[in-house]
Amino acid sequence: MAKDIGRALQSVAIVGAHNTPQARSLPGQTSWSVTLDAARGALRQAGLGMADVDGFNVTVGLDADAGSAFAYDVGAEGFWLGREMDGVQAVLEAALAVASGECRVALIASGQASLYTDRDSTAPWTRPTNEFIETWGLHTAVEWALPAQRYMHEFGVKPEDLAHIPAAIRNYGAVNPNAVYYGRGPFTPDDILASRMVASPYRLLDCATTSEGGSAVVLTTMERARDLPAAPVRLLGGGREEWGPTYVNPPTYERTGTVGRRAAAAAFAQAGIGRDEVDVFEVYDNFTYEVVRYFEAYGYCAPGEGAQLLSPENIRLDGRFPICTDGGVMSHSHTGYSQLIQKVVRAVQQVRGEANVNQVPGAKVALANWPKGLLLMTSE
Repeated sequence: MAKDIGRALQSVAIVGAHNTPQARSLPGQTSWSVTLDAARGALRQAGLGMADVDGFNVTVGLDADAGSAFAYDVGAEGFWLGREMDGVQAVLEAALAVASGECRVALIASGQASLYTDRDSTAPWTRPTNEFIETWGLHTAVEWALPAQRYMHEFGVKPEDLAHIPAAIRNYGAVNPNAVYYGRGPFTPDDILASRMVASPYRLLDCATTSEGGSAVVLTTMERARDLPAAPVRLLGGGREEWGPTYVNPPTYERTGTVGRRAAAAAFAQAGIGRDEVDVFEVYDNFTYEVVRYFEAYGYCAPGEGAQLLSPENIRLDGRFPICTDGGVMSHSHTGYSQLIQKVVRAVQQVRGEANVNQVPGAKVALANWPKGLLLMTSE
């Protein structure tokens, strides 16, 4: 079964991958305008137009149900509509739709602007409406800090054992002209540890930023992709996994610590490659511990060993596990939902050799993820 799904995914390529300009604030822009700009940019790179698209998964701002209206407004007729969340999960869903003939060209796009206006409060997407948020203030940073605190207690890991990881990610952003925090740095582990506490064990520089912008990717068949101007990036395998409703059930380490293990096993089985064949890891760096957790859950090391695996030497661009090479959501950009697509965009840039800055030498296979899914892709 895994090989069959792998063959289906491998018949599909990403032919367009585009980020609009990203910034803390984009005056005069709306979530609609940046989403449309992102979509047009990805299609332009692919050598396609909006009229070629017959599959849509589009989120406008925080409206995850905007795809149908977007497709109608751009003139699509009789289209496939994706429902998965932006990023790797949406790519996997769309790829299977393309492979099965439900659509020929799929567009995944999202953008956000002019939503985070109350800067005295945490960002609106970190405050979903339920009793735990509204009554007790269990916003996103606290939610994600709970399993991290348990993990550190369980395995004797200290904040100073992890601080080099966000420092490295932020330093990648500091030299990336497309990053929101370009020029902010360099950072040392001591800088991370000196930043103010947000939710123990997370300090300010352990956490993602907030920003505005849009991102999009375009998929079609490998057969069609060979006739298009952009170098196709072939999908290899992927997996999705859930643990339960967030903000409602307790995010215990026992429940969340291994999320991704099943998904990774499926992805590598579909791809038919070993874990040591991945050259670059565009992982979701919303908080420091999560970066470590992925490598443990994905089978690169045992639980509790991630900090040693992701040593300062190993996460360099010429190291074994280069991570978040655009600066990640800690430094490049974190835009509500569209930041999930950015992981895919950056992975595409890396395997095409088009990263411009922080290019991993000879990168051919990339892993992009978010906490509940991962995707493997290659330029070969």
